[in-house]
Amino acid sequence: MSGSLLAVAAEASTCTRCALAEGRTQVVFGTGNPHARLLFVGEGPGAEEDRQGLPFVGRSGQLLDRLIAEELGTTRSEVYIANVVKCRPPGNRDPRPEEVEACRPWLDAQLDLLQPAVVVTLGNVAARRLLGTTQGILSLRGRAYPFRSGVLVPTLHPAFVLRGGAEAMAQMRADLVRAKLALAAAPPVVR
Repeated sequence: MSGSLLAVAAEASTCTRCALAEGRTQVVFGTGNPHARLLFVGEGPGAEEDRQGLPFVGRSGQLLDRLIAEELGTTRSEVYIANVVKCRPPGNRDPRPEEVEACRPWLDAQLDLLQPAVVVTLGNVAARRLLGTTQGILSLRGRAYPFRSGVLVPTLHPAFVLRGGAEAMAQMRADLVRAKLALAAAPPVVR
């Protein structure tokens, strides 16, 4: 793979490694600051993301943007946002294991190039993929895990929070505060 996010995104834009490529409008690679110390990783693009080519732009993305501002004191443009799979699964179903595996090189390249101090996973699929576990998000969330040269903070997917009410919202907020504290404690990244 090439040495910049733009180069890797260009390579990914023609990917046909799995059947998801057949139904996509476009690859949804990622967006944000290429020097971000904070990376959010979701599961996969939805219909609106597939149309616009950007992750988390629908209702879930609006909630994520709001919580990034309220709990982290920053904006979408200062973090990086990506997904485990880069093409929309039909009917917004969870990505299948073979689809996650086919997209592994793209996410791994993003992790290698970004070298984030903190990774926040959004939902089951991302947490399981990056932590290499079968445990569910409800048992994983609530703490930070060593990950590469930084930490990983699993939290609920914003779509779940939109349906889950006050308790789910409070849990996601607490996880984002945990990410903020981890980011403050992380040593500066030397690039």
